[in-house]
Amino acid sequence: MIRWEESPGGPVLTLLDQTRLPAEEVRLVCADVPALVRAIQTLAVRGAPLLGIAGAYGVALAAARGRDAEEAATLLERSRPTAVNLAYGVRLAADAWRASAGEGAERAAGAALAAARELHRRDAEASSAMAGHGLALLDELLPGGGGHRILTHCNTGALVSGGEGTAFAVALAAHRAGRLRGLWVDETRPLLQGARLTAYEAARNGLPYTLLTDNAAGSLFTAGEVDAVLIGADRIAADGSVANKVGSYPLAVLAKYHRVPFVVVAPTTTIDPGTADGASIVVEQRPGREVTEPPGALGEGLVVAPPGTRAYNPAFDVTPPELVTAIVTEEGVLSPVTGDGIAALCARSRQVTIS
Repeated sequence: MIRWEESPGGPVLTLLDQTRLPAEEVRLVCADVPALVRAIQTLAVRGAPLLGIAGAYGVALAAARGRDAEEAATLLERSRPTAVNLAYGVRLAADAWRASAGEGAERAAGAALAAARELHRRDAEASSAMAGHGLALLDELLPGGGGHRILTHCNTGALVSGGEGTAFAVALAAHRAGRLRGLWVDETRPLLQGARLTAYEAARNGLPYTLLTDNAAGSLFTAGEVDAVLIGADRIAADGSVANKVGSYPLAVLAKYHRVPFVVVAPTTTIDPGTADGASIVVEQRPGREVTEPPGALGEGLVVAPPGTRAYNPAFDVTPPELVTAIVTEEGVLSPVTGDGIAALCARSRQVTIS
């Protein structure tokens, strides 16, 4: 979903503009860091792992075009506060650039690009590993062979990853193995990433899926139609608290009450050992007009509330670890979810503190 390309005027990043999906597939060309920052802030590019990759490429882009890589790193890191992968990718490329700065601008730019490409490659590998671990966990938690009915929230497929995704990659693996009975797709208000993006990916891959309004999820649990909830994550704190797209926490509460597994699928780059707990996670507040006047693919000029209406629009909410059945990473499955388990996982993956 993101490519480094050479052009007559110098290197550029091309991105699939996710704000235009599913109506049309349009590639956005970013020739400088301000353009990439705008793409990140407008959600043209989104999803925690992909933001990390984009951030790393952004530093490399600035360096290759003779711009101040330090300034670029600062701009990129501040563009969205909650997804820790963005800061991780930016700092990875910036550190590589600094380490080679004494060898000349060209060598330093090449080092930043190599770091970005390596992160891109590792994320694709992590996606594949998570799919395998996640499917094995579902088979363990849900024996019987009747096929898994999975409920997911927001978008966690190839649109957010260097590979096939996080939670969606597990559903895709179940489908390929003949063990997906159905995928329930929350629409994910207010910007409908589930309806616009997850349904788009499910349709492209031939998954049996059904779209539902966010407030219909409770009726599915009551009817016994959900076997497991699978979501991604934008930041996992040191105690195992999980920040993900707003609406995830209510699903965790429903799952707990109905004794349904609630599983988080995320690469270790999403774990931030420098954030102590859920209360320490900075939750991005989006503009209220996204609720009152939905943008882009939802219809230009659409007004759904009276003029002057104030709207509460957090991009994420936080689920405490006691509501999380398991966290699936490329390193394996963590269950139960505890601070000690998170620390051990970070040690195995050599994850660094970002905060």
